[in-house]
Amino acid sequence: MRKVTNSLEVKKLNRNRVFRYVNSQSETSMPDISAALDVSGPTVLTIVKELKQDGIVEEVGELQSTGGRKAKAISAVKDARYAIGMDITANHVSLVYTNLERKVLDHKRIRKRFSCTDAYFQETAEILEQFIDENGIPREKIEGVGISLPGIVDRRENVITRSHILNIENVSRDRWTNYIPYSCELLNDANAAAITEDECCKRPESNMVYLSLSNSVGGAVVFADEMKSNDGIRNDFDGIAMYMGNNWRSGEFGHLVLHPEGKTCYCGKKGCLDAYCSALVLADLEDGNLKAFFEEMESGNEKYRKIWEEYLDNLAIAVDNLRMCFDCEVVLGGYVGNYMEPYIGRLRAKAAAKDIFGGSGEYVRACWCRDEASAYGAALYQIEKYISRI
Repeated sequence: MRKVTNSLEVKKLNRNRVFRYVNSQSETSMPDISAALDVSGPTVLTIVKELKQDGIVEEVGELQSTGGRKAKAISAVKDARYAIGMDITANHVSLVYTNLERKVLDHKRIRKRFSCTDAYFQETAEILEQFIDENGIPREKIEGVGISLPGIVDRRENVITRSHILNIENVSRDRWTNYIPYSCELLNDANAAAITEDECCKRPESNMVYLSLSNSVGGAVVFADEMKSNDGIRNDFDGIAMYMGNNWRSGEFGHLVLHPEGKTCYCGKKGCLDAYCSALVLADLEDGNLKAFFEEMESGNEKYRKIWEEYLDNLAIAVDNLRMCFDCEVVLGGYVGNYMEPYIGRLRAKAAAKDIFGGSGEYVRACWCRDEASAYGAALYQIEKYISRI
């Protein structure tokens, strides 16, 4: 029995590897698949035949001859499945959709204040359906909707256990699925953004800490692909090895204490990173407009320059602490991360001055995805969930 089980597992693994390889290429051939994956030609032939019957792989002509018979060109059917990501904030709903190609096909942001009421959940479902209609997404091909939001999400139960930003506790996924007729998954917004960053930078052998600097400070820890899952300590995020903690509270970097007896954080503690490095520290100087803060600073406002310098000083402490804990790349995302690129050299210098192991602080960088990263990651999560079952 064990031998049969192993044989089935190997077959499923090879099937998934073949599809992933085909999906990663614009077009390929069976000999190329066999060589790239070190899988026998007859096995590849059988798997490709099955994938064609499932409607997720197709022949798209012939490749150029290399001297012999022309090989048939094979490609993934990118529009076989779609997924939608929806990012919920205190004041907005953002939407992104993608297909098996995993690229953003369209995105949209709508101003809508969050309210934990049936009317709100029904209205967000209507916004979703309107987005589907606007983009002509075939509903029968929608794999699911990923819903990201700022808060602690129990992934096993699909429950938001707490969100300070949204002022809610113990809110179930059912509040959305009562109105949304597609498979839904709840994700923490920083975790979702980390999925996007993982997708954008294609880092197969590098660990990463993602520090989200939005209206609250959060983050995620993503391990290199070769790391294996260990349930209860680490949780495999459907294709992405992400550390979730024993109680789904990992990455709460906003509550690292920078300055004992310092500013009071919303959590009640004093000196938390969130009190010094949330986007609101800067945006509130311009009535919540973060872009206006940077524009005013660049126009020569010395007061803002001093505030920004102090912000970088505090951020450098946090970055150094994360580096000491995890010894890996630190990526700055969220609202402030989107503006960080021009100032990354200054931050690196401040971080390097604290690094007991030396170096230039090159381990810290600004995020690469700066448009609706959380919504995009939520959509990618659903696509990856589908691909992992192939």
